[in-house]
Amino acid sequence: MTHLFSCIHISQRVRQLTVAMATAVACGASLAAGPAIFKDADLKLGEQLIAQNKCTQCHVSKVGGDGSAMYKPQGRINEAGLLRGMVEQCNSMLNLQMFPEEVTAVAAVLNRDHYRFAK
Repeated sequence: MTHLFSCIHISQRVRQLTVAMATAVACGASLAAGPAIFKDADLKLGEQLIAQNKCTQCHVSKVGGDGSAMYKPQGRINEAGLLRGMVEQCNSMLNLQMFPEEVTAVAAVLNRDHYRFAK
């Protein structure tokens, strides 16, 4: 009887752990996936380009403080495509000469650090 109880208890525990692991993997996958537009973005490159092009300093000069007031997820930029479009606008207006994949990399970093659009 004790052996049967142990087997049932172990079986239930394995089932609970399996469900917990599957849930964690599913949640992790959805968080890691993010917007499709940023799927293959090079975040390290985006960070380098933000520093190289002095984006933060420009934003500080426009809005003051640490420049983060520029990023308003509830404002007019309310989806990943619009965020990328705004980075492209900065690229064009300031003649930064970034390639499309570089614009995407910068936008992906901004999404990661400020906007957090999921899709």
